[in-house]
Amino acid sequence: MATATLSPPAKGDRRPVRERLLASAGELFYRDGINNVGIDRILEHAGVAKASLYATFGSKDELVRAYLEQRHGMRRARIERHMAGRRSPRERLLAIFDAQSEAMAEPGFRGCPFLMASAEQPGESRGKPVCDDYRDWIRALLVQLVKENGVRRPDALARQLLLLYDGAAVAAQMDGRGPEAAAVARATAAVLLDAATKT
Repeated sequence: MATATLSPPAKGDRRPVRERLLASAGELFYRDGINNVGIDRILEHAGVAKASLYATFGSKDELVRAYLEQRHGMRRARIERHMAGRRSPRERLLAIFDAQSEAMAEPGFRGCPFLMASAEQPGESRGKPVCDDYRDWIRALLVQLVKENGVRRPDALARQLLLLYDGAAVAAQMDGRGPEAAAVARATAAVLLDAATKT
């Protein structure tokens, strides 16, 4: 998802301008923060002209929105990949934490991009609806998976699991031990789930 150091644009990069801008923006926004990264840095890193950015996205706000949409797609694909092939509802639910652990183990992990963007961007920014959509999706997924496990009060347990998921992301960002935080969250989720299915 992110790299520890910036990679300069390759000479003769043949990728479409949109891909180059998104890759550069994604790397810079995630590493340095949306508000700390100006258009000129993105253009220099992507190796494209300012006119290309405005022709492709129209504004920095639209580029931020596209970056967050890309992150949402990546997060969703990772979680769905981990859930695929897990036969039991219990293992499908716990696979969310396995996906989180994998993301946290990547070089350059700095935390949840949606949490960081929400902290940086005002409520009326173009990125806010994307953060809201991501949040709605992960919450609905947890409710669905808790229901599949036959829990009588799925909304309550899903809220607890979402707090665990969020807490693991914050702990990984603050403490620098991501996979360990995800493992603790997964183990705690298993205890909560097992207790809820026995009542």
